[in-house]
Amino acid sequence: MIPLQAAVDLVLGCCSPLQPTSSAIGDALGCVAATQVRAGAAVPAFANSAMDGYAVRSSDVALAPATLSVTGTATAGTGGPAVGPGEAVRIMTGAPVPAGADAVCMVERTRPGEAATVVVEEAVGRGENIRLPGEDVRAGQVVVEAGTVLQPAHIGVLAAVGSPRVDVYPRPVVGVMSTGDELADDGAALRPGMIHDANRHALLAAVRANGAAACDLGIIPDDLVQLEAALRSAGEQCDLVLTSGGVSVGDLDVVRLVLDRVATGGVHRLQVAIRPAKPLALATLAGSGTPLIGLPGNPVSALVAFAMFAVPAIRALGGHAPPEIPRLVATTTHDLLRGADGKVHLLRSRLVVSATGSLVVTAVAGQASHHLDAMA
Repeated sequence: MIPLQAAVDLVLGCCSPLQPTSSAIGDALGCVAATQVRAGAAVPAFANSAMDGYAVRSSDVALAPATLSVTGTATAGTGGPAVGPGEAVRIMTGAPVPAGADAVCMVERTRPGEAATVVVEEAVGRGENIRLPGEDVRAGQVVVEAGTVLQPAHIGVLAAVGSPRVDVYPRPVVGVMSTGDELADDGAALRPGMIHDANRHALLAAVRANGAAACDLGIIPDDLVQLEAALRSAGEQCDLVLTSGGVSVGDLDVVRLVLDRVATGGVHRLQVAIRPAKPLALATLAGSGTPLIGLPGNPVSALVAFAMFAVPAIRALGGHAPPEIPRLVATTTHDLLRGADGKVHLLRSRLVVSATGSLVVTAVAGQASHHLDAMA
């Protein structure tokens, strides 16, 4: 057996970041920026009002209350007339500040006067309620560093500085294949000895949940010729191929047998010191250079192995840093007993916050590698 981290390191050694590509910002959420982005223009580009109110000269309202003549209106997207001595312009949030004005009095601090006038009831200082050019972003400022995982605010900033596209590491296309003569996928009544294919659907969902594009490669029977053809085709379609089942040491573990035919640079047949998910296969498909991870066939083992090995692979291909598994201090509701078998035991558990705010963890009752409902 090899330690968990050593197995992860072998996986990461097969998975280099994909070639960066230009992406529309609407499609870039969650992707990693491949290059630095600088603002081509300042944001805001012009002085504008932070409030609905009146654009005024601060000197005219220093001795409030002050009555000013209303000479026009400035709305967002349009300008307004210049503000002269004793004048005010009605202004809306985001509208350009008219020439001559140096402050905005919010409408709540005013009242209508007689004959197209407004009474400003409180003094406002120079620059008050005005957003200055470049106050948010300066022209030439770096708004996204290379390596940034793009979140909604980054997307908004890129749009604000007029960058509709961004260079990113693309989302990996991850193919998921189930193997085995016993698998059915049509929802019909099962023949004796058959089971519904749960692994493929769970793993495809896990791929999507981790920000990658999922490619359903279907069920391949325990036939060496069909499996070899399917794996070679998968390597051409996908950036990473995941199989489930057939990687242990049984006579009919066909994935293990076929990998020697389709892999380049050797095949790692691993026994990882974890429970569940001990058997693992790792290879690079000849021709395409696509990495393949052979996951175990038991459904819980497949999902645990996905979390331990496929997630780091997906992140590496997409240019992300290795995942950091959070470590939390919690109280268990019962003893967690284990044998001295040299393995890391990965317990499916429920974590809750107690009434006092502390974390409490309870291992679920079904810990066997086929107890998928308990894991759910």
